[in-house]
Amino acid sequence: MRWRNTKQSTNIDDRRGQGPARSGMAVAGLLRFLPFLLRTKVGKLILVVGGIYLAYQYFTGGMSTMDVQQAPGQVQQQGTGNGQTAANDENAQFVAAILGTTETVWNKLLNGQYPEPQLVLYHNITQTGCGMGQAQSGPFYCPADSKVYLDLSFMEELKKLGAPGDFAFAYVIAHEVGHHVQNVLGTSKQVAQLQQQASETAANQLSVMLELQADCYAGVWGYYVHNDMQLLETGDLEEGIQAASSVGDDRLMEMSGRAVQPDAFTHGTSEQRVAWFRKGFASGNPKDCDTFQTQP
Repeated sequence: MRWRNTKQSTNIDDRRGQGPARSGMAVAGLLRFLPFLLRTKVGKLILVVGGIYLAYQYFTGGMSTMDVQQAPGQVQQQGTGNGQTAANDENAQFVAAILGTTETVWNKLLNGQYPEPQLVLYHNITQTGCGMGQAQSGPFYCPADSKVYLDLSFMEELKKLGAPGDFAFAYVIAHEVGHHVQNVLGTSKQVAQLQQQASETAANQLSVMLELQADCYAGVWGYYVHNDMQLLETGDLEEGIQAASSVGDDRLMEMSGRAVQPDAFTHGTSEQRVAWFRKGFASGNPKDCDTFQTQP
């Protein structure tokens, strides 16, 4: 992808270096109750354990010597003590560029009535409006706070799934932004209400339809990135298709050694995900993404 000269989004909340802040709060808490703790055996034990914990945080990189705070929207190097952020700086710039393209596309398609989401970069674990977010769950969108959450380690996971390449990862971001579009349009709320009244199998099917629509919206984004912005290079579309295929429920179940159980699908098969992504990419029209009524 020719992403380097595109306008980067300012809606990036980079939390990757926030371990020191939590550790600083722990230190402040210990100091506040220091006089009381020193008067009791239990208190002295707490101080010893707390000291060991903070020392562990420091020497393993969980705490840095300086907590670099930044304004929301800036993507810059933070002191994490382990080189993680520095190594991923270019990846962070890539994410900001791709998010910027989604903003351009959806502002156009929604006639400027598009409340842009924030994208949170984090490492391992972070607090969200939907509870505690963990990297092992993969990238996700939280409708409660209208934010996309992303641990950059998922780039390596995609490669393991057989979907390397920058456009493959861009598809993932565009898919999560697709969930934000569903939230803006009220689709997510309607589906959630229907799921409350449905059986488990029916609720799963509604979830599949929602995910496939987000795939189609990612395809719509791809249409404009390719035709209007001229950002795609030879092989990029194939990377996106491979990414959509690699995260199909049937394929993931097979890779984990489980029996393929269609009633348990929540995202759709590899074939379905590819078909809906292709449909959005072919037309560039969000109205063609009604997965609840039509077939791709």
